[in-house]
Amino acid sequence: MKQTFVISLLLVFLITACTTKPTNEMKEKYTAEVLKVETDFAEMAKQNGIAAAFLAFADEEAVLSRGTLIRGKAEIKAYFEANVAVYKDLKLEWKPDFIEVSESGDLAYTYGNYSATSLAEDGSMKSDSGIFHTVWKRQADGQWKFVWD
Repeated sequence: MKQTFVISLLLVFLITACTTKPTNEMKEKYTAEVLKVETDFAEMAKQNGIAAAFLAFADEEAVLSRGTLIRGKAEIKAYFEANVAVYKDLKLEWKPDFIEVSESGDLAYTYGNYSATSLAEDGSMKSDSGIFHTVWKRQADGQWKFVWD
């Protein structure tokens, strides 16, 4: 009887250990990682251009929603190459207002406001603003790459 109780207790501990949610400390760590990758992404867009930043931070199977769905890194590259004139003078800035990380710590999503400015054909500056939404996936090497933007 005592042996059955001990075995049962060990099984409960084992099952609990395998299904325990990440601690608040881990959630905070993951959230900080995603904030950093968003910040690095936005900074690279400013410094190296939008196309370079999107290609650097995209997962191999990433999807962009730009009126149509652009699937995979090769299509994303082709999209930016075909739209050089659109992105040439475009300045894009964003910052996440909200970050949520999955319980498993392998997916996250962010949203917030963006602003874009560019040179119009008549030489004036035109601007646009809106809300962005990005889904991030932790890679096997621990880096975060976006899978949806």
